[in-house]
Amino acid sequence: MPERGFWAGIGERPWIGLILAVVVVLLDQWTKQIAVTTLPFREPVEVTGWFDWMLTYNTGAAFSFLADAGGWQRWFLAGVALAVSVFIVVWLFRLVPADRGLVIPLGLILGGGVGNLIDRIWLGHVVDFISLHYDRLYWPAFNLADSAITAGAALWLLSAFFGNASPTQKASVS
Repeated sequence: MPERGFWAGIGERPWIGLILAVVVVLLDQWTKQIAVTTLPFREPVEVTGWFDWMLTYNTGAAFSFLADAGGWQRWFLAGVALAVSVFIVVWLFRLVPADRGLVIPLGLILGGGVGNLIDRIWLGHVVDFISLHYDRLYWPAFNLADSAITAGAALWLLSAFFGNASPTQKASVS
């Protein structure tokens, strides 16, 4: 008997992933605007002993990779983000019902990617403002878009390892 309820047809509703992506982009851009207008640049504002608000700009990719590359990386990384975003949108619309668990992860990854793409195109850098640390060990600053990408990737991996696909379907993927 087929599944019933909200989750039953989510793979047949790619627009749910697109709506989630739009929500992520709007929240990301809103929080970045708050950070830019209220936080001093590179001066931590302590929230807890392990969490600060700290405005910083990243001209590179993850963990500031290529940040000092001379400027060409802005358009290269924007092009990569745009290509991946188009790929994800196409993928969302080609999902089969057995892959319905990917709608939410893909929506999160798409929204995070587009949120950072907007920064890169309009500003030439990505706005980061969340800083986690332990003692003097600091994780690179990040933003809500980065969090959405990370959460989407984690959900994608969980879906890959613990999804409802039959052993035959899982074997055909690997």
